[in-house]
Amino acid sequence: MSSRIEHSGVVTRTEDGAVHVTISSRSACGSCKAREACGLAEAQEKVVVVRTSEAAAYAPGERVVVGVRRRAGGIAVLLAYVGALVVLMAVLAVAVGPLGWTEGAAAAAALGGVALYYVVLWLFRRKIEHTIHFTITKI
Repeated sequence: MSSRIEHSGVVTRTEDGAVHVTISSRSACGSCKAREACGLAEAQEKVVVVRTSEAAAYAPGERVVVGVRRRAGGIAVLLAYVGALVVLMAVLAVAVGPLGWTEGAAAAAALGGVALYYVVLWLFRRKIEHTIHFTITKI
């Protein structure tokens, strides 16, 4: 198994120290010939900002490969999904158990806890940004 996760994309713009790359991600059925008739295929475009000192070497419209270490992808999943699930379950368990709240109030508190978790992640985004480092290579 490769130690990197890589996706090809197109440079949309460059700025001092950063390259903006648009990546088209498709679902598993995205390459199916019957996808137009089926209507289940979904394609999304995502913009990734790659910080690099060589940003001036890239031009809009240029095809590139953006990569990230597989470990960094795992950290992102832990922060985005697993952390939120842990907060949700912990607040729900405490609210229903020791506090004795109704299920509706406990559910509202749990959702509020998840919202607060994402606000904290947003506040620490600059620190998190340094742990997840993208690389860029010309095709």
